[in-house]
Amino acid sequence: MLDTAIIVIYFLIVFAIGYYHSRNERNTRDYFLAGGNVGWVAIGASLFATNISSEHFIGLAGSGASTGLAVGCYEWSASFCLFILGWLFVPHYLKSKVYTMPEFLERRFGSNCRWYLTIISLIAYVFTKISVSLFAGGILIREVFGWDYMTTAIFLVLATGVYTVFGGLAAVIYTDLFQAVLLLAGAVILSYLGLDKAGGFEGLRAALPPDFFHMIKPIDHPVYPWIGTTLGTLILGIWYWCTDQVIVQKTLSARGVEDARKGAFFCAGLKILPLFLLVLPGLCAKAIWPNEVTGDNAYPLLVTRLLPPGLMGLMVAALLAALMSSLSSVFNSCSTLITMDIYKKLHPTASETKLVNVGRIATGVIVLISIAWIPLIRGLNNEVYQYLQSVQAYVGAPITAVFLTGILWRGATQKAAFTTLVAGGLLGAARFTLDILHNALKVDLGPLNALVQFSFLNYSILVFFLCVFLMYFISRASTPKPHSELEGLTIVPGGALAGSKSEMIFTVIIGASTVALWIHFS
Repeated sequence: MLDTAIIVIYFLIVFAIGYYHSRNERNTRDYFLAGGNVGWVAIGASLFATNISSEHFIGLAGSGASTGLAVGCYEWSASFCLFILGWLFVPHYLKSKVYTMPEFLERRFGSNCRWYLTIISLIAYVFTKISVSLFAGGILIREVFGWDYMTTAIFLVLATGVYTVFGGLAAVIYTDLFQAVLLLAGAVILSYLGLDKAGGFEGLRAALPPDFFHMIKPIDHPVYPWIGTTLGTLILGIWYWCTDQVIVQKTLSARGVEDARKGAFFCAGLKILPLFLLVLPGLCAKAIWPNEVTGDNAYPLLVTRLLPPGLMGLMVAALLAALMSSLSSVFNSCSTLITMDIYKKLHPTASETKLVNVGRIATGVIVLISIAWIPLIRGLNNEVYQYLQSVQAYVGAPITAVFLTGILWRGATQKAAFTTLVAGGLLGAARFTLDILHNALKVDLGPLNALVQFSFLNYSILVFFLCVFLMYFISRASTPKPHSELEGLTIVPGGALAGSKSEMIFTVIIGASTVALWIHFS
């Protein structure tokens, strides 16, 4: 009874926040960018809640139970990517006054690049972000609470869609703020109980192989080679944290550069925590029940066996918060892309009211597509969804190369950018196809088997540098835009990064703490 009451209170608070902000949406800036009036605490919490979804609870704990702390490299690399977002990208995004990342790419490189990024983003959101979140959330909720997968998934999609449709980005950000507090509270409690049950760090070290506590692995490690977990995760992280619409849209809602930057840095600090709150519980589960933990069941076992009534309800709410915060952000970003990058592009004279209505309809359509996709998600297996997550590595490298080169070098050209996006995308698609053939369908690829077994993180590094070379050589052979058309879109040669003393202190403290922890667990 107490658990049910806590869950009901959670939904009431979420809907109340969404309703409150739905009353203030008057134009596109209000609906898609929350009126450009959001403070840094809300931005940082929203970034964190958007990133931490149900697949993190399943995947990070599962990887922790299987291989140890090494998977935390993604989380700690994210902190440095968020510094790059705040110092390098945010000032140019806000100066350009764009609504979307494809719009920024069009201003820098032309309409072909805008169409490419819009289409790729929408496909990736529906078939990876939404799918993976619902799939992992369904596993977690079914294992922990025995709820029917289909009914639960449809209800959560509809519930999330309601406040996203009517409230826009403001509703998404402020519900994320509440949900971030909730998911952190739930994760902290479970981590404490798991560590206590395992006998603390001494108990963990006694029960598990020493290699489980080393973040840095040999260069030939099949999953976490050290060059991939450092440089590779940084390349992918720049794509995700600095150029992806779902993430960057939160910073575009800031009152100004300082709030956007501090929000990114706040999130960078929060990203230190998942190793201890999500990966470490996996190690605890493996130490407590070594013969029962298979990987993905690590977190559900901790929840069902360690939490008393009341705390169980809080944990349910935390898991729902993780899923719904990510879904709402993806729904809103899909709506923004469809409205601003497709509809407005085709109907440039559309009124503000019309665009907001199109945004609401677009959100509703994405919600319906998600519901239609749920039965197919249920029919696929865990391995396929591990492959789908690797798509991000294959998609991200060329986009990172184009954005970085475009901002850092005024000589980068439209022809080079579009060619690089297409070529890099094809290289990623080819590798993904080989992965499916070899790993899912068990096809013998002959000499290409070695390529499939090559770490996808290392593969993304090779694709990234190839894309940078393409950008350079094709740009040298084509004509760049005049400097007068690049104001606010690129760094000024010889210019210094401007920032306040507090921003620099944020960067030093969080960066030094992350490096120190990485060294400690190396």
